[in-house]
Amino acid sequence: MTDTTTPVYRDPDAPVDTRVRDLLARMTLREKVGQLNQRMYGWNAYRRTPDSPDGFELTDALRAETDRFAGLGALYGLFRADAWSGVDHTNGPSVQDSAALAELVQRHVIASSRLGIPALFVEEVPHGHMALDGTVLPVNLAIGATWDPGLYERAAAHAAAELRARGGHMALVSALDIARDPRWGRTEECFGEDPHLAARLTEALVRGMQGEPGDGFAPDKAPVVLKHFAGQGATVGGRNSAESELGLRELHEIHLPAARAGVRAGAAALMSAYNEVDGLPCSGNRALLTQLLREDWGFEGLVMADGLAVDRLARITGDKVSAGALALNAGVDLSLWDEGFTHLEEAVERGLVSEETLDTAVARVLRLKFQLGLFEQPYATTESPLPNQGRELSTALARAAVTLLHNDSGVLPIPATVSRIAVIGPQSATTAHQLGDYTAPQRPGTGTSVLEGLRRLAPPGTDIRHAPGCALTGDDLSGIPEAVAAAAASDLAVLVLGGSSARTPDTDFDANGAARNAVSEMTCGEGVDLAGLSLGRAQLALLSAVTATGTPTAVVLIQGRPHVVPEHAGALLTAWYPGPWGGEAIAEVLLGHAEPTGRLPVSISHSVAQLPVYYNHKDTEYGGYVDADAEPLYSFGHGLSYTSFEYGPPRVAGDVIEVDVTNTGKRNGRSVVQVYMRRLLTPVWPRTLELHAFQAVELVPGERRRVEVPFGTDQLEQVGAVEVRVAESARAALAVEPVVVRFKA
Repeated sequence: MTDTTTPVYRDPDAPVDTRVRDLLARMTLREKVGQLNQRMYGWNAYRRTPDSPDGFELTDALRAETDRFAGLGALYGLFRADAWSGVDHTNGPSVQDSAALAELVQRHVIASSRLGIPALFVEEVPHGHMALDGTVLPVNLAIGATWDPGLYERAAAHAAAELRARGGHMALVSALDIARDPRWGRTEECFGEDPHLAARLTEALVRGMQGEPGDGFAPDKAPVVLKHFAGQGATVGGRNSAESELGLRELHEIHLPAARAGVRAGAAALMSAYNEVDGLPCSGNRALLTQLLREDWGFEGLVMADGLAVDRLARITGDKVSAGALALNAGVDLSLWDEGFTHLEEAVERGLVSEETLDTAVARVLRLKFQLGLFEQPYATTESPLPNQGRELSTALARAAVTLLHNDSGVLPIPATVSRIAVIGPQSATTAHQLGDYTAPQRPGTGTSVLEGLRRLAPPGTDIRHAPGCALTGDDLSGIPEAVAAAAASDLAVLVLGGSSARTPDTDFDANGAARNAVSEMTCGEGVDLAGLSLGRAQLALLSAVTATGTPTAVVLIQGRPHVVPEHAGALLTAWYPGPWGGEAIAEVLLGHAEPTGRLPVSISHSVAQLPVYYNHKDTEYGGYVDADAEPLYSFGHGLSYTSFEYGPPRVAGDVIEVDVTNTGKRNGRSVVQVYMRRLLTPVWPRTLELHAFQAVELVPGERRRVEVPFGTDQLEQVGAVEVRVAESARAALAVEPVVVRFKA
């Protein structure tokens, strides 16, 4: 008699862990190994074809992959579009047909699986979903400059909703790297140099994308893979994937707090980094991935290896079979593009890894699929959010990130008496270089450049003339005379300089998508590390020539790292990579329609010779250089306003710090109250300062408000005593009178 009983794993009312155990018990070793592999590049799974009713057809490469493991554990980058994948608007899925493509692939995967196990669709969402027509947000360094977790949480929720509406499931998001050397090309992917700021933004990211912690995910929420774990921002010399010379205390105090915060917030997954910690690569580091992450922190989610990181372990194991075994034993659950995990069946048979260890990893993958509800509804069910909502959020983030570094003689905001503005520079009339790395191709007309923003928002009758002056890279100075003439004939010059992470089809890529060489105007991004921090020769020559005209000049930097720029101009702003509509946000700030509310998430050096210059170094008697200043040009937390603020003395009231803040200027403004601590009595050598809390306050002219900043004294009971310093930047904090807080031993 045929058994028609519904398997327990098919029962949506059964507890998730019960369903996982039932399904796991039914799987063959081959099927289990298949769940841990994410071998394919997703864009190789389909071809656009006019003859198909869905507009796409599946490839033999996808069929071969699902045949190999009788199904598919996960598929990376089904919707990825960029120069590396070769996907653009001519051959890739648009927002209208992405869900249909995802359903086509998923139906094939389920049909290929004896047990009907769906695949996870894993997507890059570093600053918005990296797909055609996806909302592009400012890069993480700009997010850090906002000091606004609430705004970022709303933007992250929007990105998750876009991802799920297309049929994607998991979001790969950079959040854990701490920027300790700005020469590193991936500095743009960091929230900044400070662990506390990064931790608060990581929490916001997890809350926004995943929603409230629970047993599952809403149809418009996406499990997050936080990357990279851990210490990748500390690579020697700012060189991508280089070794990290980290002691355990430096690792725990600087590079782990964001990950710890993400785990506490309920992050579904972490990605193990390329770098090594104490001589062992992260993807093979059991002390990091199992003892710390799972046993000490209680993390129960998924660990995914970075692209080809498992195969790199063959350098120390001797072959890829043992490399896969090392990674699995260390705590990696899901590979990315590696060969090593495809041989796990052989590794089990050779005794390199136990089937029990394999089962544990498979259970984590299956649990996530059950939590997503993929066995009940494997296809997208939600409508994509309105594009205008994404544009508004992206512009709001860009506006909040614009940081005024100096403003001599009131050059900004642009006075009403200015009737002639020269908009100059290689970044002035383009949106392509505002976007940052990991960005899909944009449709023509998407976004607003600085030039377009000023022309749109300047008072009627304003004469706005334009001259690019030079390119972002190279030594061609032939355009400078035209730019000088435009500046000389104007009341004010807006000079827009910076860098670019834009990839082009002639970029030479590694197998993991990193650029092997900088081509065209590319000066930043993954694989584009610099030995120096100055702008190119032509840009510096343009800066000198324009300021030499005597016309008041405001310099705007659009960049993915803090470049060193001579202080020739009357005003200097940085907008980082502000996204497609960043030009509009910058124009609003220049014209005074919006206040410059950004604060630096990184210190900015006088020169590359000073590095490192982060503010939270150890509190030793650092000597200065005899030939240069040892302090940064602009400190962490710095940012000017068009108004001024006065802080009263701080007071400790239980678990909060109270401070009276007054707007002493003539305009509305936003001040970020930054609470720093300096440990006095402590069993280990302390740091000069540590950001411990922050809170923004918006005030009208003349308004005074008492700001209460939660201080979290419960975290400091073992410290003994600390100085509490409240100020508008790290440098200002060193100059204010502290309050000493003592704790019982």
